[in-house]
Amino acid sequence: MTPRPHLRAGHSALSRRLLIGSALVLAVLMFGAPLLVVFERAFALGAAVYAEKVSDPFTLHAIWLTVLTSLVVVPINVMFGICAAWAVTRHQFRGKQILTTLIELPVAVSPIVAGVAYLFLYGSQGLFGPFLADQGWRVMFTVPAIFLASMFVTSPFVARELITVMQEQGADEEEAGLSLGAGGLTTFVAITLPKIRWALFYGAVLCNARVMGEFGAVSVVSGKIRGKTETLPLHIEVLFNDYNTTGAFAAASILAVLALATLVLKTLGELRLGRR
Repeated sequence: MTPRPHLRAGHSALSRRLLIGSALVLAVLMFGAPLLVVFERAFALGAAVYAEKVSDPFTLHAIWLTVLTSLVVVPINVMFGICAAWAVTRHQFRGKQILTTLIELPVAVSPIVAGVAYLFLYGSQGLFGPFLADQGWRVMFTVPAIFLASMFVTSPFVARELITVMQEQGADEEEAGLSLGAGGLTTFVAITLPKIRWALFYGAVLCNARVMGEFGAVSVVSGKIRGKTETLPLHIEVLFNDYNTTGAFAAASILAVLALATLVLKTLGELRLGRR
């Protein structure tokens, strides 16, 4: 006997409500509750203590270094992502599959492994370390080392977004522009960029989120020097190890605010991409 349509609709509506309810409960337990705990513990001793902990010179330096790393790394990875996506989607050449694999490599490699690899390359006993030391250059345990490690870990985010979008869009309009006499730069600015700008924005936001929260690779190459090479995630760990839980949660709340701001931008990008 075939179920009546209204019974099927009732079961479908009930299943949908159960799935939505389960997703909301899990989201609250997994994301909302820890976030509330962070802010509750950060303000547990009052707003005055919170302000004192946040204004600590080491915390302020960690915030500044985290933001600086983002300002340096994200634009570089945006340029890399554009060049890599253009090469992969608009040209045929030997080694194209190798390039695609290299773009995906940082996703497959553990961040700590990446940090150790940089240490073996540029450390004092590494492959290039002694030569760089003879030239008066020190890479490891400096701010540039943080930039390098962060760039490696976050390099695929923009490229992957752009490659997917540009492959779906095809190259017909660019080829038409080139056939009409437009140069490569003009074609990119006038034709390609308007079509990929929201995917570019979305990839940049994801890259920024990962840069600010990166811990593994940065912890290896930075040396965790207080007031010099401590990003915000590293500083939070140091505060916890020093049993300064209030300061750790205060610093974590700043990182959470930065993450929430990034999440809002990510959501706006997703909505705009969905509309397009």
